[in-house]
Amino acid sequence: QVQVVESGGGSVQPGESLSISCEASGNFWRVGEMGWYRPAPGKQRELVARISSGANPNYADSVRGRFTITIDNLKNIVYLQMNSLTPEDTGVYYCNAVLKPDWRSNWTDYWGQGTRVTVSS
Repeated sequence: QVQVVESGGGSVQPGESLSISCEASGNFWRVGEMGWYRPAPGKQRELVARISSGANPNYADSVRGRFTITIDNLKNIVYLQMNSLTPEDTGVYYCNAVLKPDWRSNWTDYWGQGTRVTVSS
């Protein structure tokens, strides 16, 4: 059983900062990549940022330079530090973990329930 659980989120004013985190736990062999996604017009979800062990992180153009994603590979926790937030950053942020349940299986997507971020004055 794999669980992906987000924490953090909340309401802030424009220009403020917020941090959210996500932990992948349970019975699995290895995490390949973790990241954050949010709903976007015309899309189910769009990439915000993602990171895998030993590789440079990827960011959406809209958040590059403001958001920083990091990962604790020992604890399988991914963090997203969000600075200079704007109302356009408002939404539910979903954590994604790409992992192998066991060494023979394919890489599989697991999703958290989402955590809400509201940026409003």
